Amino acid sequence: MLSIALAGKPNAGKSTFYQAATMAEVDVGNYPFTTIDANRGVTHVRTDCPCLDLQQRCGNEHCHDGKRYVPVELLDVAGLVPGAHEGRGLGNQFLDELSNADVILHVVDAAGATDEEGEPVEVGEHDPLSDLDFIETELDLWLASIVDRNWESVERASRSPDFDLDEALVDLLSGVGASELDVSRALRELDHPEDPLQWADNHREALAEDIRQRTKPIVVVANKADIAPEENLQRLREAADAVVPATADGELALRKAAEGGVIEYDPGDADFEIVGDVSEQQQRGLERIREVMAEWGGTGIQEALDYAVYDLLDHITVYPVQDATHWTDGQGNVLPDAFLLPSGSTPTDLAYAVHSDIGDGYLHAVDAREDMRISDEQALEEGDVIKVVSTAN
Repeated sequence: MLSIALAGKPNAGKSTFYQAATMAEVDVGNYPFTTIDANRGVTHVRTDCPCLDLQQRCGNEHCHDGKRYVPVELLDVAGLVPGAHEGRGLGNQFLDELSNADVILHVVDAAGATDEEGEPVEVGEHDPLSDLDFIETELDLWLASIVDRNWESVERASRSPDFDLDEALVDLLSGVGASELDVSRALRELDHPEDPLQWADNHREALAEDIRQRTKPIVVVANKADIAPEENLQRLREAADAVVPATADGELALRKAAEGGVIEYDPGDADFEIVGDVSEQQQRGLERIREVMAEWGGTGIQEALDYAVYDLLDHITVYPVQDATHWTDGQGNVLPDAFLLPSGSTPTDLAYAVHSDIGDGYLHAVDAREDMRISDEQALEEGDVIKVVSTAN
């Protein structure tokens, strides 16, 4: 399962984002380090379900009238402060929690209502742009410290006649999610000595930064957009490559209202419908959220999750079935499973994603939409419905 981590300074709204996205109960407080141990839960990314092409909806628990919600892991890491890589605020512990994350959502207080340490201030008093770089910097320095601490092992290995720098660095960096491809591409692009004994601090720091960019891409979530000065949001968008305005408080309110039967709302919708009895105060609160949604096309929480997986990580959703005619599994369930795969994945990759035994016994695959056998090397596309034929079926 893909892993998305929430990072940022204390009191920026990470735990509220986490609670809204998972509907899990967590401590939320208006003070730094409310979260100490990382919260782990399941949230979902949203896409169109292939059942929209059928005469009736599939009925899957993760499909809401053709809106398919695909599970991903969500990790809420405690707030980071400048100097975290040196242990400030238990920073090393918190940074280590990010090791296995595939992508990071940097939750920024776009309202400027908390200082760099996460202490409350007046709205607009703190410049949120100053929060952008420090997370990347702390991640880079943290990773550089890992490389530094373990570099002696690379130097020792280099004395072996069959030493391979790529292999040594994969061993060193696999724990932070770096693959052979990440390491080989980094080494091709970096100017570095062939002999590890000749590497200086600047070489190791450049390697750490490159690997961090490859393994820990970042989406900026401009939280508290409902109370943020417009110029803050504009400046954040100009300063970062991927910025999603959001209101975690608004999303949490909508999720709770929907759970209570007060409104009809699916995560990621651009609007909602009030279907239950509400007080005047509740009505005013919901209408304020509606105004924000009208401006940004939603609360931004689902959009941030979707952008991280489908755009930044460039994944697609593929649906394996056993019956290519009816799009069902062996028990007659329509479109029972959805798998997130990297763009460019093949039917063989899907087979292994379903189960290693299915992959080992792979024979061929059928495009259920066309009822046609497809090449083992064909790149799958978003929404493909595929029957995998395997000796293990």
